[in-house]
Amino acid sequence: MTPSIKNGGPRSHSAPAFAATLSATHATTLLRTLGPGLVTGAADDDPSGIATYSQVGAQFGYGLAWTMLFSFPLQAVFQEVCARIGAVTGVGIAHNLRRHYPLWLLRSAVLLLLIANVINLGADLGAMGAAAQLLIGGSGLLYTVLFGIACILLETFLSYARYSQVLKWLTLSLFAYVAVVFAAHVHWSTALFYTMVPHLTFDRPHATALVAVLGTTISPYLFFWQSSQEVEEGRRRHVQPLGLRPRTAAGELARIRTDTVVGMGVSNLIALFIILATAATLHAAGITNIQTSSQAAEALRPIAGPFTFFVFAAGIIGTGMLAVPVLAGSAAYAVAEVFHWKGGLDSRFSQARAFYGTIAAATLAGVALNFTALDPIKALYWAAVVNGVLAAPLMVVIMLIATKPKIMGQFILPLSMRVVGWLATSVMATATIGLFLIN
Repeated sequence: MTPSIKNGGPRSHSAPAFAATLSATHATTLLRTLGPGLVTGAADDDPSGIATYSQVGAQFGYGLAWTMLFSFPLQAVFQEVCARIGAVTGVGIAHNLRRHYPLWLLRSAVLLLLIANVINLGADLGAMGAAAQLLIGGSGLLYTVLFGIACILLETFLSYARYSQVLKWLTLSLFAYVAVVFAAHVHWSTALFYTMVPHLTFDRPHATALVAVLGTTISPYLFFWQSSQEVEEGRRRHVQPLGLRPRTAAGELARIRTDTVVGMGVSNLIALFIILATAATLHAAGITNIQTSSQAAEALRPIAGPFTFFVFAAGIIGTGMLAVPVLAGSAAYAVAEVFHWKGGLDSRFSQARAFYGTIAAATLAGVALNFTALDPIKALYWAAVVNGVLAAPLMVVIMLIATKPKIMGQFILPLSMRVVGWLATSVMATATIGLFLIN
């Protein structure tokens, strides 16, 4: 006799299984939704960024943890603006600058982007080499070269579909810092208080740190990368830009928003965890001067133990493998759009030699910086200066593009995004001015 549902036969056994299946389905759907925004957000936590967040935690303890919470909406909305431009127009930021603004503006923006990206590439590759040396010994410079070559080969010879999946899986390396924070004995009540409640101190060290955090979280290379990746996604799926198919745009714009909010949320959460972990360990032990991510890892070893040291150092390599291709790729997208080259990670090497050549040249230039007498800390400072000079004016132009009906058609930014977008631009401009005034 078949047991009745009313008496709890099949239902009592199948309900948990059904719930688990439903949950797995939702998780799979969400994972498929995530792409350019997730990778962009994860790339923001590159080894240079890890060094910045480590220094903030070591120097000020939990005092600047609030910056991660309050910068999140500014970062998320502005990255969504960039993604919308790519999805609606079918071309990236640089191509839109070429179409609608003077050529000198485009060339100046791309030149500054190249300079800043090469310096960041050098710092990130050097940090990866140093982290590998800490973990397994040997020559840090040799590892730096090998990491650079590996990134070039992966970006050049893997298909876009497979490479985008590699980048997506590499975002898991960020969760190394989740393990670090739970091994660091954080005082959670104090940490949450300083995260939720801003504490403003008006002196030069705090102002410098605030500028560094904003410059790390809101970076021009992320604008170019996410916009161009939305273009690549459209090409891969053989769909027209949203401006040419407005009836199907609602779902795409919802996907972009989810992808960007999740990506930037993960980025800021991991950055917060790095601040909390170094505050609970390095700051608590009186170590307040951290200049590189590998130095932060080494300093953690005697304080927090071998496990925390290992995970922190391994995370530097994982995030670097994610960030280096984004830095080099964003430069290549911008240069290709300046010269109207065929380019994109979905193209074969034989079809886009100049595009992939730019990726290789930018990466190798970053590797070469590690063989010079250039001080990596000063180099990062000047990269921050260049990013600051570029970011605020570029953000103004991006906002003008995103609010012009002639360019965006019916997809001009809604009022809420305009308000937050211009607020982010104002904050970045203020930070840039502060960068010059306090140094």
